[in-house]
Amino acid sequence: MGDLELLLPGEAEVLVRGLCSFQLREMGSERWSKQHENLEKLNMQAILDATVSQGEPIQELLVTHGKIPTLVEELIAVEMWKQRVFPVLCRLEDFKPHNTFPIYMVVHHEASIINLLETVFFHKEVCESADDKVLDLVDYCHRKLIMLVARTSCGDPSEEEQSQDSTPMQELQKQAEMMEFEISLKALSVLRYITDCVDSLSLSTLNRMLSTHNLPCLLVELLEHSPWCRREGGKLQQFENGRWQTVAPSEQQRLSKLDGQVWITLYNLLLSPEAQARYCLTSFVKGQLLKLQAFLTDTLLDQLPNLADLKGFLAHLALAETHPPKKDLVLEQIPEIWDRLERENKGKWQAIAKHQLQHVFSPSEQDLRRQAQRWAETYRLDVLEAIAPERPRCAYCNSEASKRCSRCQSVWYCCRDCQVKHWEKHGQTCVLAAQGDRAK
Repeated sequence: MGDLELLLPGEAEVLVRGLCSFQLREMGSERWSKQHENLEKLNMQAILDATVSQGEPIQELLVTHGKIPTLVEELIAVEMWKQRVFPVLCRLEDFKPHNTFPIYMVVHHEASIINLLETVFFHKEVCESADDKVLDLVDYCHRKLIMLVARTSCGDPSEEEQSQDSTPMQELQKQAEMMEFEISLKALSVLRYITDCVDSLSLSTLNRMLSTHNLPCLLVELLEHSPWCRREGGKLQQFENGRWQTVAPSEQQRLSKLDGQVWITLYNLLLSPEAQARYCLTSFVKGQLLKLQAFLTDTLLDQLPNLADLKGFLAHLALAETHPPKKDLVLEQIPEIWDRLERENKGKWQAIAKHQLQHVFSPSEQDLRRQAQRWAETYRLDVLEAIAPERPRCAYCNSEASKRCSRCQSVWYCCRDCQVKHWEKHGQTCVLAAQGDRAK
């Protein structure tokens, strides 16, 4: 695993074997929180393993113990909690938590799981081990891509809107919205890795991607709008490594990682024999796909030479006749996790929110200190620094930072002034984390 290890092999196996699914009302509970912490440890260890390229035991353990379907189920469960329960919780008049970090852990849970799946799905055997749950994962990724396309029509909140005074719960909602964007980008990468296995996917999965969701046309929309790019003050910015970064003029022709993921996914879906046999090229589909010709410049082909085959496919498509939609009778599997969870919890959203208000998200000071101690043990600074893609950023202004908070040692600042301005939001969590660290 390399010089830096968060988990020993035996510990990792124990954590993987213990992974299980939870009901929506259990999210945030003590047992659920322990699994969340275990997932974070597995997530960080998987990134460490991938970084040093010395074998990837986390991926192997997840496959060996059949836990990829469990991760998919947990992913969709927390997605549903965020859509159905979290808004109800925010509207409860008697819910005024002194500390929102326990709720933040549940909101962040989806990001933790999709990040782990992105890391391990690079390997074909992981996709195969998902079994029929790959259908649910395809649907999940489709929902996230729809959100990315919708995002381009409403734009990003301005810096002024983000910095306005707000209550802790309003601030948490803003953080959840920002996190949703990053989760959707991770889902795009997971979808690309699924299409890398297109030759071994079931007919039901192929039909779901090509006929039910028409993913190639959706991907064309993404390329047209590129929600991970924007103009600020006349400068081009790209979202990379968790933040918006200004692109130098000399680098603007360079293919971004996210654009590359879209192109590879399109290549897999349009040029594989298995997909071509299932995809019905109607006049609408033809019109959408031919929009890609404008993007296939020599500069792009120099960076992704395989796209020359896609360019040839589109040239042939421009001359080919279209066909009406097929009306074959097909027996196929359908995703079941989302529908099952909705059936089980229909009409119970308010009751779940009130239960969690009373028993989960109103912890005592002692409970918070105990949680803070576990957080300090989970988020080891040496590991966080090792997996960070770049230098730390200031928690207040997002500039490059060189100084840590002296109490908790986990939040970074560029200067004393930013630390003072951020203290109102950071203070209580900082004190609890420091107390938990001293209690060890």
